[in-house]
Amino acid sequence: MTTYTPPLKDIQFVIHDVLKVTESGIPGYEELSPDFTQAVLDEAGKIAANVLHPLNKTGDEQGCVLENGVVRTPEGFKAAYDQVREGGWTGLDCNPAFGGQGLPHLMNTATGEMFSAANMAFQMYVGLSHGAASALHAHGTEEQKATYLPKLYSGEWSGTMNLTEPQCGTDLGLIRTKAEPQPDGSYRITGQKIWISAGEHDLTDNIIHLVLAKIPGGPEGVKGISLFVVPKFLVKEDGGLGERNRLSCGGLEQKMGIHANATCVMDYDGATGWLVGEAHKGMRAMFTMMNEARLSVALQGFSQGEVAYQNALGFARERLQGRDVTGMKNPDGPADPIIVHPDVRRNLLDQKTLVEGSRALAYWGAELIDRGRLAGDEDAEAMISLLIPVMKGFLTDKGFETTVLAQQTLGGSGFTKQWGLEQFVRDARIAMVYEGTNGIQSLDLVGRKLGSNGGQTMMAFFEIVKSFIRENEGSETLKSDFLDPLKEALKDLQAAVMYFMAEGMKNPLNALSGSYDFMHLFGHVAVGFMWARMAKASLDALEDGASDRDFYETKLATGRYYMARQLPATRLHLARITSGAEPVMALEAANF
Repeated sequence: MTTYTPPLKDIQFVIHDVLKVTESGIPGYEELSPDFTQAVLDEAGKIAANVLHPLNKTGDEQGCVLENGVVRTPEGFKAAYDQVREGGWTGLDCNPAFGGQGLPHLMNTATGEMFSAANMAFQMYVGLSHGAASALHAHGTEEQKATYLPKLYSGEWSGTMNLTEPQCGTDLGLIRTKAEPQPDGSYRITGQKIWISAGEHDLTDNIIHLVLAKIPGGPEGVKGISLFVVPKFLVKEDGGLGERNRLSCGGLEQKMGIHANATCVMDYDGATGWLVGEAHKGMRAMFTMMNEARLSVALQGFSQGEVAYQNALGFARERLQGRDVTGMKNPDGPADPIIVHPDVRRNLLDQKTLVEGSRALAYWGAELIDRGRLAGDEDAEAMISLLIPVMKGFLTDKGFETTVLAQQTLGGSGFTKQWGLEQFVRDARIAMVYEGTNGIQSLDLVGRKLGSNGGQTMMAFFEIVKSFIRENEGSETLKSDFLDPLKEALKDLQAAVMYFMAEGMKNPLNALSGSYDFMHLFGHVAVGFMWARMAKASLDALEDGASDRDFYETKLATGRYYMARQLPATRLHLARITSGAEPVMALEAANF
């Protein structure tokens, strides 16, 4: 059986030492005192460790079962969901006007990390409802908000997003689901959606589906897509539940991981739905919640890395195998713990640096979302739009890599179900696929985001990093160990952008062939920047006489490892990018 210990000190470090939230000037952040955030995180951590994680293994083993059109979740999930709901965690950062708690998105991100690390399949039920509620809040009518948001925020009802169909995933212009207008202003929704997470389950009284469909006679392609709210049970005027809508779960997917989350085939057979937002503007409504949703998936990636690392570390400290080449460290035992061996240290440090750097980057992303939403900062909105494909793609790739490294730490034991590491590998794998595969994220980054605003946002990122370097070059420790490596990596990122500008216009394949490497190059620079910020925060704390010197000195040593051993990967990615499209496209399709 695996264990999970919420990394509360690390989370508080990012929130207060690195982001310095109370000094940020973002409305609502002034209330995020260390005592307040500690109280919230302590309670969330208790639920994660004591309620959710004990259900992780049993949920994986039992999975969900479809019986007579009803999906039964694993044993204990309903009671755990009720505890999460009753604690107000489902509406933590939601609008108080509809019953939410009104905290910043950053706090929802921090608690979401712990819940996801403890039990990723469980947290998906909560996270998907949050995304559906966000779309309704942004685009729904006042009547729709009053009808659905209070129950979604309270967790009494849950929500889903219905996009994919058997014949199309990314290319949503090919969807066939129809929405036929009715005299009373409603629509009849007919079609099939697949891979709908939490499409049917027994955790809530009602499930509110947001469904993409086409109104007959509308424009072709994505310009003809509209968004509809389609409840499992129709809602009466007094807010009570009416008759069952004409929709059903036609089957459950048999998946590699996240067995405890119901991934459904949803059949709509003339179901009653109502338009959300404008007709033929459904994609606009969907993209409202994309930044939030993709950041949540990024969290899933590194949170699985976190829990996997914790268990690998525990194993490495206890497993006795061989002797330290510099002299035995456990003279009273038959062998030394494997953590003394350099290759095991390398493995663990790769995990540790990726997880802690990813956390800082994701929390910065949450801060940017809050700065845009709460402070009306358009530059922050542009920056998070640029960074989201990097965060989603890079952090989930590296999160999965971290779980594999953790599994490797256990050797043969890691390959067995008994030790639990293989579940983290299987669960983390989906994060690289859904909410847009990571290949799609890289194409979005290079094809759309890089050139947005005439490239001004990319230039703004360069300036943020350069300004940090200039402001801190007076510190010799920062300069030699962090700023100089960051400066070199930033040059690689700039060189890649210049290559795309020069060669991408001549042949778009040059840019698209290098897009995945660019996403990783950018990701390494972004995480390297966060490690430089964490190093500065640690040095400041030590200079101020911090009582827990070991914590901050450990941060510095961990960061040095990333800058020396991980960040130089930018050179490899740049070399691949500048090789152009020819090596990628030279082989004819028939010759593969």
